[in-house]
This record gives sequence, C-alpha cells and structure tokens, in this order.
Amino acid sequence: MANGQANGQWFPQDWPERIRALADGTLTPVTPKRAATVMLLKDPRDGGTPVVHMLRRRASMAFAGGAYAYPGGGVDPRDDDRQVRWAGPARAWWAERLGVDDAAAQAIVCAAVRETYEEAGVLLAGPTPDTVVGDTTGDDWEADRAAVAARELSFAEFLDRRGLVLRSDLLGAWTRWITPEFESRRYDTWFFVAALPEGQRTRNASTEADRTVWIRPAEAAERYDRGELTMMPPTIATLRQLLPYGSAADALAAAPARDLTPVLAEARLAEGEIVLSWPGHGEFTKHIPTAAGGGPA
Repeated sequence: MANGQANGQWFPQDWPERIRALADGTLTPVTPKRAATVMLLKDPRDGGTPVVHMLRRRASMAFAGGAYAYPGGGVDPRDDDRQVRWAGPARAWWAERLGVDDAAAQAIVCAAVRETYEEAGVLLAGPTPDTVVGDTTGDDWEADRAAVAARELSFAEFLDRRGLVLRSDLLGAWTRWITPEFESRRYDTWFFVAALPEGQRTRNASTEADRTVWIRPAEAAERYDRGELTMMPPTIATLRQLLPYGSAADALAAAPARDLTPVLAEARLAEGEIVLSWPGHGEFTKHIPTAAGGGPA
C-alpha cells in the first residue's frame, strides 16, 4: 500500500489503474455487501473526554493491512430470516432510521452487536430488556463466542441458548459509508456508537487484528495527521466527528440527529487528471494523472 499524503491515509497502489478503468467503462463495479462497525466508547476514570476502542489490522491482511479500525464486519445472511430476541426501538423504527426494510434492519443491527462481541468480547445484550450482562469472560463464554465467529452458531441461536435479548437501544446509528465503485472489495457500512457496558471489558478476540487500544479521538487524529497511525477515510472522518463530545453519553445522545445519507467517493476527469473526492470530506481529495502509471498526488 502507499500513502498519498503526509498523514496516515490508506491509499492502495492499484486505485489509480482501477479508477481509470471505471472512467473508460472497462471496470464493472462490484455490488457492495452490507456491513456494520461500532465505535465503542468509555469515559476514563481520571476524567476528560471519552476514549474509543480501536484495533490494528494485521499487516498481512489483503485489505487495509496495518490500518486502525473499529470492530465490525459483514452481515450474516441468517440474521435476516429469523426473529431474534430484541429490546429497544422496534425493527420498523430501525428500518426507517437505516433506510432499509425491516429484515435488513434487524440483520444490520445484529451485525453491529455480533461483531463487537466476536472481535472485542463485548456483548450488548442482557437477560431482560433493561439489563445487560456484566461479564463475558470464562471458558463457556469463549466457546460460544468462537462458535458464533466461526458461523457454527447463528447470533439468534446464541441469544436463545443464553436466554438473552439484544439491546438495540444501546446503539446509536452514526453514519453510513459505501466503498468506492472502483474497489475490488466493497461494503455498504453503517457506523454505530455504543458505550462499554458496566462490568465488561474489551480484549483482542479478532483473528484479523494484532493489537487493540483505547485512545482519545483527538490523540488518534493527531497521530494520523503526523503519519503515525494509518486509517481509511471513514475511520479518521468518524474520529474527527467524535471530537465535540465530552462523554460517551453525549455522543449517544447526538446519534439520532445524525445524517445517514451514504458517503460514496466520486471520480471525475478534469484537465488531464482524475479527481477523486468524498462529498463533504475535502481532506481526502486526490488528484491522479490520467496517464498510465501515475500515482496519487
């Protein structure tokens, strides 16, 4: 991979070629897969602004290797077709909020909760609609988590086995990004915010990450700007969006008013170069020569 700026923006080497192919009609866009990711927040005991849980993708990963991200992943198709134990706003409310139908809304919310459990060991569920589990450690929990991660056990089956209800009210829908049309791996990703439940703690349970950190968004953004932390555009954009909030509760309270219009990169030809931009996010704009072999500027 290569960085096109003096910061930590992840920029794949094959993007210019793929953008040119898309522009001249020789590249057919891949249909994006639905996905969800969660910005897990907590308020430090020593006070100050909240910290967010991030993981670093292994350098060997084909997609965004070495980049910092949040727990997340693709929707499990089984989450569409079976009613899961559910608390919080109704599926119809989530469908309107997320801009999808009821079944898709359930699957996306399930993906957010499931992936947070799979990759961070944190479970946004409880035995009743107004409680949440306080500890998810131990061999029996780990066996279930591993089975869910391996898709041997659906999330609905896991909740049934444990007698738990999914706490959709502990999530706040924050933003939605769709992978650019010229990418070979594409995702339609909903970003959520959530607060770390009392009594639970995170751990690196992901096979795709080599480390995890709790970090203040301001510090992470500063280290990105210095080129010390590599991130994809949605990650650094959402970090900057968290800066105004003084607590995890403040961020959650702000979520319902957030605009979920999808952010999708645009590529256009202008004066002998391709201009790559993300609407509303000028810092990511790239100027790519149209001649073969040119790189990002």
